[in-house]
Amino acid sequence: MLERPAETLPPSSEPEAPVEAAKPVKKSRLPALSGLRAFAALNIVFYHFSNPKWFGPFAPIVDNGYTSVSFFLLMSGFILAYNYSDRAQRGQLNIGHFWVARFSRLYPVYIFGLLISLGMLMAEWHVRTHGEFALGVVLTPLLLQGWVPNLATFWNTPAWTMCTEAFFYLIFPAVVCWKRPQHWRGLLSLLAVLWVAGMVLPTLYTVLQPDGPNPGRYTDSFWMRALKFSPPPHVPSFLFGIVLADVDARISRSSRWRLLLGILGVGALYTVLYFGDRMPFALMHDGLLMPLFGLAILGLAGHNLIARFFGFWPFVAVGQASYCLYILHFNLWELIHNSHLLERTHLIKFDPWLSYGLLVTAALLTMKFIEKPVQKWIRGFARA
Repeated sequence: MLERPAETLPPSSEPEAPVEAAKPVKKSRLPALSGLRAFAALNIVFYHFSNPKWFGPFAPIVDNGYTSVSFFLLMSGFILAYNYSDRAQRGQLNIGHFWVARFSRLYPVYIFGLLISLGMLMAEWHVRTHGEFALGVVLTPLLLQGWVPNLATFWNTPAWTMCTEAFFYLIFPAVVCWKRPQHWRGLLSLLAVLWVAGMVLPTLYTVLQPDGPNPGRYTDSFWMRALKFSPPPHVPSFLFGIVLADVDARISRSSRWRLLLGILGVGALYTVLYFGDRMPFALMHDGLLMPLFGLAILGLAGHNLIARFFGFWPFVAVGQASYCLYILHFNLWELIHNSHLLERTHLIKFDPWLSYGLLVTAALLTMKFIEKPVQKWIRGFARA
């Protein structure tokens, strides 16, 4: 699920002007947000491949793990604006460099995820018409599958999110330059407008009931898939993240308000998820939780106790590999279990926890040996 989960490291693209004053200001790292991404990515894994009851008091979080995807989409807007908004407002954002940086971050692991999923591609052949299969084979490598709802989960189920992220990257250089309020009342009002905008389509779906009464997470109709998997319904969440970065810039990192906001956000999220089964699924999937995600992000972007917890280095390490974990976990899990490797090695008694460990290990290795080297090569080639 997955930003593509967005990176928290300072951007590496160079300014166009060689003079010292034009160099982008190096942003401080926000390790707690990387740690939070680790928990969000693992929650998606547990949501797909666990029994929520295993997690005791955390069962409501796992049972509603699909909401972690909405968190990632909002977080991507926040991190991109955190890293690029200042230079964009000064007219120093090199759009070509930006797109190369985003492409190099997104695409190598995305393609690697498709390559290790060729077995799933064969399975698609048996359940699709020839026309659907051919279109899916073309659209999925091009990050366009989400625009055709029936093909959004073709080949690699979580990869639909990357189609949405690619669209966000396409529009970001334009939207980040929009003039935004410079005072608190205007910013909070704009966040409220975006929150409401994010709930318009889910509310219409809930009221009009195009798929009948009581649709839920297992509803697989065209309109539900369009709402869940196509890019447009998620745009308000992305824009919310961009405006949230403006709010973040106006709060000191050491402010006591951040701890209070973080506790309020995390506590309210748990409460809403605890009663998640009683909430309209369409609203829960995207829109409803935006303000609570925002409070959690503002809290963890500060210097406080909760940020130190999520900034613990193992959490940060997994968080930095969260994109790899998200994009690989679904089909890699299927590959591990369809091969019956664990049965043949008599390790099945340690499952599913062994499988979880294998997925995290695979994500870390993919980040180290595929994502980072190929990213560096692409950026170097683009500058040559």
